[in-house]
Amino acid sequence: MKIAVIGTGYVGLVTGTCFAETGNEVICVDIAKEKVEHLSNGQITIYEPGLEKLFLRNLREGRLRFTTSLEEGIKEAVIVFLALPTPQDEDGSADLKYVLGVAEDLGRLLTSYKIIIDKSTVPVGTAERVREKIALNYKGGFDVVSNPEFLREGVAVDDFMKPDRVVIGTGSEKARKILNDLYSPFVRQGNPIVFMDERSAELTKYAANSFLATKISFMNEIAQLCEKMGADVDMVRRGIGGDERIGRRFLFPGIGYGGSCFPKDVQALVKSSKEVGYDFNILESVIKVNDRQKLHLIPKIKKYFNGDLKGKKIALWGLAFKPNTDDIREAPSLYIIKELLAMGAEIAAFDPEAMNNTRKVLGDKIYFSENQYDCLQDADALVIATEWNEFRTPNFLKIVTVMRNKAIFDGRNLFDTAAIKELGFYYESIGRAPAIPANGTTKNK
Repeated sequence: MKIAVIGTGYVGLVTGTCFAETGNEVICVDIAKEKVEHLSNGQITIYEPGLEKLFLRNLREGRLRFTTSLEEGIKEAVIVFLALPTPQDEDGSADLKYVLGVAEDLGRLLTSYKIIIDKSTVPVGTAERVREKIALNYKGGFDVVSNPEFLREGVAVDDFMKPDRVVIGTGSEKARKILNDLYSPFVRQGNPIVFMDERSAELTKYAANSFLATKISFMNEIAQLCEKMGADVDMVRRGIGGDERIGRRFLFPGIGYGGSCFPKDVQALVKSSKEVGYDFNILESVIKVNDRQKLHLIPKIKKYFNGDLKGKKIALWGLAFKPNTDDIREAPSLYIIKELLAMGAEIAAFDPEAMNNTRKVLGDKIYFSENQYDCLQDADALVIATEWNEFRTPNFLKIVTVMRNKAIFDGRNLFDTAAIKELGFYYESIGRAPAIPANGTTKNK
C-alpha cells in the first residue's frame, strides 16, 4: 500500500519505518527542512534500539522517503497518518493546533478518497473535529479514523512489529477492510485487531496510559509506607505481583514517571473529565504523588549532609526519563538537578544517550562526564536516576577508589542492600531500609 505519514517525530518515524519494513511504500512529511535533509541522507534523528537498521534498509531500497511538501506526500497515498505533536497546553489539555492545522490543509489538497488516521494521542472527539476541518474545503469522499499508538520508548520497534493489540476506531466498512489488510502482517500470531467507534478508540489510549501511571504511583505510595513501617517494598512487590489479577509489570518503585506520554496524557484526561463535569479524583492523586516522588531522594540527601550541600560534588547516573532512550521530557533527573543546584551543590552527570538533549536544556550548569566513572571523581555522593543496564553491575572497587565519600542514593533500587552494605557504602533507596555500614565511617560529618 502507499502510505503518507505526516510528522517525523518519535511516533511518525517509527510508524513510517515499520510500515515500510512490511513492503509498503511510505513517504514521510515534515515542515523542518533540515530534519528532512538529514533523514533523506540516512541520518536518523532519534535514538531507539533497533530502528536505525530498519530505517537504513528501507531508505536504501526506496520504500521509505521524506519530503517537506504535504501535497507531494499525500498525492498517491491511500492512507494518511497524522503523527503530529499534541503538546500540553497551560490548562493541562492537549493542544490540537498542529493536528487541526494539517487537517485544514488536507481539505485543500484532497482530490480522491483517502483514509485520514489520527495516530497522535488526541482527546475524545478529535476525529470529528478533523473531519469538520477537512470538509470545510473538500466535499468528496474520505474517512477519518482513530488508531492510537501504544509504543514504549526503548522497545518501540518490537511493540510496532508485534503488537499486543491494534485499536482502530471507525464506523466505515471501507476503511475497516483496508486497515485490516494493512495490519494483518503484524498480528499473524493471533493478537487482535480491535475495531470500535472513534471516541472509544481515543479514550482507550488515555485510559491505558493513565492506568499504568496509576500502578506506578500506587507502588510509590506503598514504598513510602514501607519506609515508615519498616517493611521492604521489594518483598511487597513480589508478594502482590504473583497475583494474576495484578501482574508483575509496572510495580517497581522509583522516583516517578516521566517522558512524553504519561505526564501529558494523565493531565489531559483529567482536563477532559472536568470539561464534561466529572472529577477524576484518582488521577488527580496520581499526579500529586508523582510530582512528590520525583523529589523523594532530596530530603534523604539533605539529611545525610546535615542540610548543607554547598560545594558538595554530587555525581548523577542517568538523565533520560527511562533507559534505552535519549528522551528527557519530564525526566525526574531534571527536577533533582534543579533542587541540588539551588542548594549549592556541584553536579557531574553521565547518561549513555541523553547528554546532548540535556545539554540543550541546562547548558553549562552541570558538568557532563565522558563515562560513568569519570563523574565519580572526588564525588561526595552518587545519585542514580535512570536504570540503564550498565549501572546495574558496576565496578564497585573502581567506585571506591575515585569517590571522596562512599554514599549512594538510588532512585531505581538497582542494588541489593545487604551486599552494598558489606562493601562499606552508605546506601539509600526507595521503600527499603537504608544500608548503613557497621562502623558508620562513610556517614558525612
